[in-house]
Amino acid sequence: MSEHRKAIIIGGGPAGLSTALRLHQTTNIKCSIYELRPEPTTLGGAIGIMPNGLRLFSRLGVYEALHARGSSRSNLVIHSAQGGIVGKQEDMVSYARAQTGFGYLRIKRADIVDVLLDAVYKAQIPIHFNKRLTAIDDNGDSGVTVTFSDGSTDKADILIGCDGIHSCVRRLYVGPDQRPEYSGLSALSSLVPTSRLHSDAAAQISGIGATLTEQGIFMVMLATAAGDEVAWGLSQEVPLPDAGDSRDGWEVYRQKEVNGFKSNMHQILEKVHGDWGDLLRQLVEDTDVIKFYPIYRLPLGGAWYKGRCVLLGDAAHAMQPHAGQGVSMALEDTFLLARLLEDPSRPVAEVYKKFDEIRRPRVNEIYKLAARNAGVRKTTGPWGLWSKEVLVGMAFWASWALGLEKWGWGQKHMAYDIDTEEI
Repeated sequence: MSEHRKAIIIGGGPAGLSTALRLHQTTNIKCSIYELRPEPTTLGGAIGIMPNGLRLFSRLGVYEALHARGSSRSNLVIHSAQGGIVGKQEDMVSYARAQTGFGYLRIKRADIVDVLLDAVYKAQIPIHFNKRLTAIDDNGDSGVTVTFSDGSTDKADILIGCDGIHSCVRRLYVGPDQRPEYSGLSALSSLVPTSRLHSDAAAQISGIGATLTEQGIFMVMLATAAGDEVAWGLSQEVPLPDAGDSRDGWEVYRQKEVNGFKSNMHQILEKVHGDWGDLLRQLVEDTDVIKFYPIYRLPLGGAWYKGRCVLLGDAAHAMQPHAGQGVSMALEDTFLLARLLEDPSRPVAEVYKKFDEIRRPRVNEIYKLAARNAGVRKTTGPWGLWSKEVLVGMAFWASWALGLEKWGWGQKHMAYDIDTEEI
């Protein structure tokens, strides 16, 4: 084997870029990144990153740059449809913050990619756009060769699939039979400039505001450090669109289609009263572009590696976003794999096997947590909504009255540190 090992990374999103950076920092592995899209994608709205993920971004050396772009306000308010407040927390990550030294960050996905790309370019890690993977030839001890649709090829010691839930690496080689399944939930979201809102309405937005409705949860949060953009999203139970389209999501621009979505949301929000309800309706009305995102997941138990190829992040274990851990799970994968690959003499088969043994229990835990959290988003009637509000209110009250936050209730998974795992 040469002095420097080589890795091919498929996928130029947060998972692929972070993996290249970490391998560059801690191993003798030289990486090349290949991205399907012709340029960095702007698809996706604002993403929440919990303390366990922010701690790893700090070790990656990009935390300050991310923090300068995103909103770190972590106060949470649950509004009732009747106009009151069901429950609130001054800091929804207080325990995890005390344990890790990091809080919460809401940031646009495009900003995450931009910051990571800047770090990749500074590290002189090559990234190639407009590269569609068409074939994988695993040659065992002599490495792995990949072929792209333009006829070009590349060869490396290992292949890392960071290409998301619809992974080509998984489909072509690692697990062709592993297919994404629709969760039953979809999300509508957008970003609205704060300047479009009335001053009294904008003043209501601080941190995260959520409203329970009969058709799901409507969430509002600041998406930038300057507070000049507001992210809103409606997560609801809906049948799979007739087209059966399993894309990661798409943006709706045409005025007729946008107005159709707006009309449906206004019907949902008719039953939300008070100043907060007025704010939600104004946000919808001031929206120009709507992102539609059918939420898919990968069934648990699938293969994560084969031969010299391994899958990370959503390519391996895509879960519902309702635990706020998608990016953080990919980062944990990245950091563990990098540690396991530090020793060049360690066989790849042993590395991947150990990676699977350590990661799978943690991934299963968060996967199931996200699925449980999705339950409150299911369609219900007036009495069902009332019962949800009562249960949520009781949970907030119990947390305050019994001091459960101080003991890590609901937050211990956010304080987890992948670097403490024995390898």
